[in-house]
Amino acid sequence: MAAAVRFHFHLFLLSTALSFSPLFSIDPENEALLKLKKSFATSDSLSSWVPNQNPCSSKWDGVICNKNAITNLHLTDKGLSGKIDIEALMQIRSLRSISLINNNFSGPMPEFNKLGALKAIYLTKNQFSGPIPSDFFSGLGSLKKIWISNNKFSGKIPDSLRKLKFLNELHLENNEFSGPVPEFDHDIKSLDMSNNKLQGAIPASMVKFGANSFSGNDGLCGKPLDKDCEAGPNSGMSWTVKIIIILVIAAVVAMAFIVMKSRRRNDDDFNARSSENHHQNQRVNVVQVHVPSSDHSRGSEHSTKKGGESKKGSSRSGGMGDLIMLNDEKGVFGLPDLMKAAAEVLGNGGLGSAYKAAMANGMSVVVKRMREMNKVSRDIFDAEMRRFGRLRHPNILTPLAYHYRREEKLFVTEYMPKGSLLYVLHGDRGMSHADLNWPNRLNIVKGIARGLGFLYSEFSSEDLPHGNLKSSNVLLTENYEPLLSDFAFHALMNPSYSVQTLFAYKTPDYVQYQTVSQKTDVYCLGIIILEMITGKFPSQYHSNGKGGTDVVQWVFTSICDRKEEELIDPELKSNKSSLNQMMQLLQVGAACTESNPEQRLSMKEAIRRVEESIAVSGFVHDKHTHGKEGGEGEEGGEGEKRWRG
Repeated sequence: MAAAVRFHFHLFLLSTALSFSPLFSIDPENEALLKLKKSFATSDSLSSWVPNQNPCSSKWDGVICNKNAITNLHLTDKGLSGKIDIEALMQIRSLRSISLINNNFSGPMPEFNKLGALKAIYLTKNQFSGPIPSDFFSGLGSLKKIWISNNKFSGKIPDSLRKLKFLNELHLENNEFSGPVPEFDHDIKSLDMSNNKLQGAIPASMVKFGANSFSGNDGLCGKPLDKDCEAGPNSGMSWTVKIIIILVIAAVVAMAFIVMKSRRRNDDDFNARSSENHHQNQRVNVVQVHVPSSDHSRGSEHSTKKGGESKKGSSRSGGMGDLIMLNDEKGVFGLPDLMKAAAEVLGNGGLGSAYKAAMANGMSVVVKRMREMNKVSRDIFDAEMRRFGRLRHPNILTPLAYHYRREEKLFVTEYMPKGSLLYVLHGDRGMSHADLNWPNRLNIVKGIARGLGFLYSEFSSEDLPHGNLKSSNVLLTENYEPLLSDFAFHALMNPSYSVQTLFAYKTPDYVQYQTVSQKTDVYCLGIIILEMITGKFPSQYHSNGKGGTDVVQWVFTSICDRKEEELIDPELKSNKSSLNQMMQLLQVGAACTESNPEQRLSMKEAIRRVEESIAVSGFVHDKHTHGKEGGEGEEGGEGEKRWRG
């Protein structure tokens, strides 16, 4: 009897579980679409959208799928109106195209810019109105098609459209856009800006689209329209007069520049003179280095260690102002030695000019001239320099000496013949580049992460323990060990100069949120990781955003499309046994470059995940063995110097 009761009870539990099984297998995309439907004021046309169904297998109206993943919402001619729930759409991660053509939506442009993987937006024939923010399309780097015609959009055409390098169809006709016609750097196959309120001359590069693309804009002039700009109603003055004015202004600016240059030359504290041309990275003859006496002389500061170790903070002036030695482990020198050195111009970066000085005793150093570092008093500056001189880590470039003057500072470090990671990865095509096989690249990433871990221990209270992390500021030893340089200057620099020069201020943290933090260094680490895996020169290194590859957007799109293997540098693809390791590290780089700092990894977590990825295959790097994999890769970094900046 008891057994029978237990049997029936088990049947009861089984039948109950089966009857409620939909509750335990809720489809998140089903829920997202139902939430979207609920946001519409009118949705009778979406009667097939019902709970407890799979939108793909049940063939919901307007829902297009690929391999059971929703890729397109084709909601054309549905009589829809009301709000568009973007938060619901964000739950559909495979969504690539949305069409709301010929409905009754109104109000400002919906926040489609939150859907970073979209490739096509169709909003034609609605009642959307108002201006579109200039940076609206900045996060939509995968867009290929934008159709927002026949609405009431106004204001200037968003400048961020110009940066969509995959865009090939742009239809803005029959709106109320005003201002100039933007010039696009890439090829667009289909364009229509007719019947707006655009003004000014049509750029020469846009002539190919024909008159129909620009008709109905009374303020436009120039080809392909049959309207001469000189005779336009708002021209004000002839183009001849305008050109004359421009030439006069240019002449005045040139004169002012020459005068300023002359004055600066007279005031220079560190002059390089040579009869040869100073081409990038060319070797020049003897360069006379002249440093006038400092504003006031300082005595020697000795901190003797036991066992005959080096003296830190000693002054070696030779009667010409003081050079403060911080680290004499590589040798001892003074200003007279630098003055007689044969020199080579290495580059002129954001923080200042850099020279290689080869002294008569065979020692070579890098001398960097840095201005605008007057945020702190001399005593504090000296204390910080001594702090730098005490740093010891295999992946940190410890300074050798420095010279202080109020107008500028000299910063002396050890010379690394291989140069920077940026140069070896993108500029060099010799043996050094060929040696950048996967084991060496992995070792470099590991070393960078460990160096950052050390900096974050030593400068834990700073907002930016590094602040200028990029591949040009990672130097390589003969054994491809990375050395971090140009770190921790943020606290010493004038704020306005920091904004102009430090890479931390080129990240989304500052560009979008006007703030920097320790997570900004994490973003910069992520850029280097993606740079190492893809082999591409990041467009993020260019201040104007032109040139190179937007590695962040490219990686994001490829991960969404499940095409991660396309991201791997062709020179690494022969190393198939390490593919899983590359994929794991790629995910770490993507997590480090989340545009929202709150969603980004902490530095501690980023370093942990790098170490974890390296341990995937039990990787052990042999410093003395370098593979010869490689070949011709994409050239990058036009205009970048071989050395750090």
